[in-house]
Amino acid sequence: MSNSSNSYKKILTIQDISCFGQCSLTVALPILSACGLETCVLPSAVLSTHTAGFSGYTFRDLTEDMPAIKEHWKKEGIRFDAIYTGYLGSTKQIQYVSDIIDETSAEGAVNIIDPAMADNGKLYPGFDNEFVAAMKVLCKKADYLVPNISEACFLTDNEYKTEYDRAYVDTLIEGLVALGAKNVILTGVSYVKGKTGVVIYENGLYSYYEHEKIAQGCHGTGDIYSSAFAGALLRGKSAYDAAKIAADYVMECIKDSQTEENHWYGAKFEPSLGKLISAVNA
Repeated sequence: MSNSSNSYKKILTIQDISCFGQCSLTVALPILSACGLETCVLPSAVLSTHTAGFSGYTFRDLTEDMPAIKEHWKKEGIRFDAIYTGYLGSTKQIQYVSDIIDETSAEGAVNIIDPAMADNGKLYPGFDNEFVAAMKVLCKKADYLVPNISEACFLTDNEYKTEYDRAYVDTLIEGLVALGAKNVILTGVSYVKGKTGVVIYENGLYSYYEHEKIAQGCHGTGDIYSSAFAGALLRGKSAYDAAKIAADYVMECIKDSQTEENHWYGAKFEPSLGKLISAVNA
């Protein structure tokens, strides 16, 4: 990293803004800021709502704004201690993001890539094999790659399974490392019924943090997880501790969300921010 572990770091997060729905940038910005990081943003698109469960939403593509923003940052000498990418809307955006990483990273910067493109064994609407191929290339730049099981399967050309053993998970991680990812945080890994967890592969070593599995999930928890992980990691936590802090925080958010019947569109991440701040500062 370009500064000591306790210093005030500047992180850039690149993903879309869904104005309503508690996901992407509306989650990443407050969570990263709460973790004590100077949080800079590059919106890839602006949507009136997210795309899960809503119809007729507006969509403004900001792809062609990206190169000019990058050039202005370069002119001003702006450099980032970390770059964290989330949902990207097209293969062209992935190439622009790759350029931004190459040209605006400070010395020793940390790249955290969430290849947000699939869940439950299926690609998100609008994504295809070309997008997957482009994401595979971006994985080469990942100091920390944070996929779920579905995304790992698409990135490594493995069959998606809902029941599996450690050998299957090891195969996925080995495939991700073969793409060039230095370290991998694989989420949603469930070996036994009623439990799920995170496999952390860092510096060639595996560890696993297991926690209870709540049957009723929430939209946007992947964004919450990756943001909390990035925030804790940049504040000097080990990858295992950052993965654990993020998992515990997501669990709190899901539990909070279940207390309100009409809150189907996202996870209530704000009430538990204090717990996240305490964990990051511990």
